[in-house]
Amino acid sequence: MIYVIKIGGNIIDNPDNLKSFLGHFAAIKGHKVLIHGGGKLATQLAEKLHIPQQMVHGRRVTDSQTLDIITMVYAGLINKNIVADLSALGCTSLGVCGADADLILAEKRPVKEVDYGYVGDIKHVRDKTLFEWLTQGISPVISPVSHDGQGQLLNTNADTIASVVATALSAYGSVSLIYCFEKMGVLLDVHDDTSVIPALNEESIEKLRNEGLIHSGMLPKLDNAIQTVKNGVESVIIGHANALPDIILGKSGTKISQQ
Repeated sequence: MIYVIKIGGNIIDNPDNLKSFLGHFAAIKGHKVLIHGGGKLATQLAEKLHIPQQMVHGRRVTDSQTLDIITMVYAGLINKNIVADLSALGCTSLGVCGADADLILAEKRPVKEVDYGYVGDIKHVRDKTLFEWLTQGISPVISPVSHDGQGQLLNTNADTIASVVATALSAYGSVSLIYCFEKMGVLLDVHDDTSVIPALNEESIEKLRNEGLIHSGMLPKLDNAIQTVKNGVESVIIGHANALPDIILGKSGTKISQQ
């Protein structure tokens, strides 16, 4: 089994949660890839430098100055701190962004209703390079920055990177994609942390959507998860970062599959 695990900004922003998660990640036997988001650090640095930040529909508009900050924080500070922490735990890891080894090629998002600036939509992943690292006992740690092949870096959604990487690696064996965040899974009642839905498929997701029981930010995650399993990934699991060992054992989180 190849594990592709993504952690969100809420975990990165909490040093205790991040430390706990990295301990669990380091303990996983076998092939594993970590994709991380950015957290609040980029926004905080932009404020210190008096660089205005614009969000549209929950997504960051990335102008040239913001891209510089994102690259420094995501591909630099956060990525290398994670790699250093994993090394201290005995986990041999390699911190990269999409430009390293030409790993993730993207194209600048076309301007439609909104100009998101230097934001990238993924075109290709060098899955062979990733798998070679895995067979050498190296766990790649991928930051959410890609490139266009013409020298331009691009800010790229970490959830999407995780999905595309998992899909690409499914050519080499069974892949489990795990999204770790601050909730125990997909909740039937957002105010009740114990109301975790243990399993979902396309039909049950559509039923819950029509009933208004799942909505807002969870819908894009679930749509992404369904598309990922359709593309050949064995399962997608959404759960709490601190419950990673139980998620891997099938005792925690929400599992999304075809059936």
